[in-house]
Amino acid sequence: MIRRADAWSILVEFTRSDSLRKHARAVEASMRAYALRYGEDPDVWGIAGMLHDFDYEMHPRAPQHPTKGAEILIARGVPEPIVHAILAHADYAGVPRVSLLDRALYACDELSGFVHAVALVRPGKVITGLEVGSVKKKLKDKAFARTVNREDVYRGASELGVDLDAHIGFVVGALSAVAPELGLARG
Repeated sequence: MIRRADAWSILVEFTRSDSLRKHARAVEASMRAYALRYGEDPDVWGIAGMLHDFDYEMHPRAPQHPTKGAEILIARGVPEPIVHAILAHADYAGVPRVSLLDRALYACDELSGFVHAVALVRPGKVITGLEVGSVKKKLKDKAFARTVNREDVYRGASELGVDLDAHIGFVVGALSAVAPELGLARG
């Protein structure tokens, strides 16, 4: 098993952008929270969340991301279930989501980024008090955070087998727990 500190070293080696590092941390937080909910290993799930886009700056286009990144992770000894989940988080990679870990990463990726974006446009850039209804309203606004694939958000909740409202609320809670690290002040 790879240690969190080693995974973080991989992330910072390949990811220079502060916003992409914060996205990695947000998805890690969501994944750790879901791991605890499902009785799974939060380190395994958190590392999958942290590393899912580590190669994006180097390979921003499909299919290099995440396939080329997976090769690096395998060479660095990252366990196969984590690498599989990372490959499965990109539909175009053609890797089926077969495990709960795979489905959770897919469900948390786009939504964690979207919730973070919603919090950043709130007065004071706070996530505390962010309501599910506000996130859903922004999901309907196609001009807001337009790079977020809304269909992935909806499909992710469905594949994970959770109600969308509950999923949004859960991710808001997970991100609230690491708000300072994400640049979201506590209100």
